[in-house]
Amino acid sequence: MSTHCSMLGECWTVVVYWENMKILIASDLHYPTINGVATFGRSLAIGLANRGHEVMVIAPSQTSKKFKEIDVNHVVIRTASVPFVPYQNFRISPTPGREVKKAMLDFDPDVIHIQMLMWIGQAAMKYGNKFGIPIISTNHAMPENLMDNILLLAPIARPINFMLRQYGMRFHSKADYITMPTQSAIDMFNLSEKITVPMEAVSNGIDLVRFQPGNPGPEIYRQFKLPPNKPIISYVGRVDAEKHLPVLVKAFAKVRKKHDAHLMIVGSGQEVLNLKEIAHELGVYSHVTFTGRVSEEDKVLLHQIGTVFAMPSPAELQSIATLEAMASGQPVVAVDAGALRELCQDGRNGYLCRKDDVEQFAEAIIKILDDPKEQKRMSEESLAIAHLHDLDATLDRFEAIYKELANLETNNAT
Repeated sequence: MSTHCSMLGECWTVVVYWENMKILIASDLHYPTINGVATFGRSLAIGLANRGHEVMVIAPSQTSKKFKEIDVNHVVIRTASVPFVPYQNFRISPTPGREVKKAMLDFDPDVIHIQMLMWIGQAAMKYGNKFGIPIISTNHAMPENLMDNILLLAPIARPINFMLRQYGMRFHSKADYITMPTQSAIDMFNLSEKITVPMEAVSNGIDLVRFQPGNPGPEIYRQFKLPPNKPIISYVGRVDAEKHLPVLVKAFAKVRKKHDAHLMIVGSGQEVLNLKEIAHELGVYSHVTFTGRVSEEDKVLLHQIGTVFAMPSPAELQSIATLEAMASGQPVVAVDAGALRELCQDGRNGYLCRKDDVEQFAEAIIKILDDPKEQKRMSEESLAIAHLHDLDATLDRFEAIYKELANLETNNAT
């Protein structure tokens, strides 16, 4: 028997059949930071603990102090951190080695799962290798995610991107197993040709119990001052430069010439002021809502009221936000780049557009809004695709990998 708990604190009891393991998750990005890596890491930790495993997460604190806390059903060791200037609300732990080593020795995990190759990830790799603990390393990021936010480095972005990719290959090659959220991500990095470590694509998964179609009451519309009777073009995620959100605002201005629609941008980041200025200049500011950071409960409801989900970012290795929108029944308009092709299947559940092509982005949104029957069909297709990424299947696969690595280590030791 074990107790299951949701992110909202609701708990229930189930029977667990897997042999329990001690799993250490190391991540430089974790809740309450809002982004795909943080969302996945927390869902993974809660899901594994729900299944009876003992889970510990090592992640940066939101202050300069280190501490230990309980998040729903697992322990989180928070390392002292400092602000990371290129990103808003993003903190890093540049010297976590001692804390990571102590946590590892105290917890004595059966397996380590590294989520990022930054400072905490580096320390976890170093001491995991030193102590002979099996390591699985998951890559969630592309160098472009960082470079687009540091304008001073733009002139030398190409060589820096190359160096970061080379560093990533060296880092992941020290693990016992590598995963990425999509096959497209593996193909993008050509890792299978350059690294001999076993690797596979394992989706980040989506909690289909939480994210599903619905008809929220008027309260959510009033709370965020949203029009209840207009189509809502939605974006959920970080509002930073690498997301290319000016493309969406400019496309929306063109959509407004054909449809009385509203644009909803959910999230926070350094691009908010710039986007507001663009909206003002284009005369659509009164038709755009910037919600800022929202609670997990509100995010679910905001996904449900979206009519079409837009993802203009060209650098996505999966996009949990897009999966959440699809599971909520939204058609998708996205960039024909990265791993988005696996989620937004052109003509099936939405349309793919060329990178930074404002005109094509607007035309795709208009095409969906023009035809309610086609919109409904695409909504159903989004649901069908999203259901292939059930979080339970993701947890099943990671459990199997952990068990295989832990058993291999035990057999080697004997």
